[in-house]
Amino acid sequence: MKQVLGFIEYRSIAKGLEATDVMLKGGKVELIQATVMCPGKFVALISGDISAVKESVEKGVNLDPALAISSFVLPNIHPEVIPALSATSSAEVTGSLGIIETVDATSGVVAGDMAAKAANVHLIEIRLARGMGGKAFVYLCGELSAVKVAVKTACDKLADEGVVLASSIIASPHPKLTF
Repeated sequence: MKQVLGFIEYRSIAKGLEATDVMLKGGKVELIQATVMCPGKFVALISGDISAVKESVEKGVNLDPALAISSFVLPNIHPEVIPALSATSSAEVTGSLGIIETVDATSGVVAGDMAAKAANVHLIEIRLARGMGGKAFVYLCGELSAVKVAVKTACDKLADEGVVLASSIIASPHPKLTF
């Protein structure tokens, strides 16, 4: 399982794609996802060992810092983060449903990792900015008390950055509720 996740978000598709190439050539890393996002952004996620990921992300951002929106390196990511990002999570909604909505893609990934580490919950999906005006959101589920702790922890830790737009907890979602 991948332990370190690196991420860049560019406001230019052309420069984002070029930065991704620089990251892949800059160290022994694996591409997890690289894609165009709304509104005209480009994001790339890589994984590998900590030093390779840090070096690659730094090279990617330094390609054109004026167009790089954000970046991060998350060591020791929760094992459910990558499946939630790639929509390959095996988690089904059981118990309560928690939703965290963020203003950008970067914050959505960080919120998902924080929430999953905070309580015994399962990440269903971390959806990034496609058709959502640059936003991201995290779906998670579990017992009501655990969902409350996970959502509150992630929202509280990100409060100073002002990146959480909204959150909701649905104690017992209707079986026909789809998302």
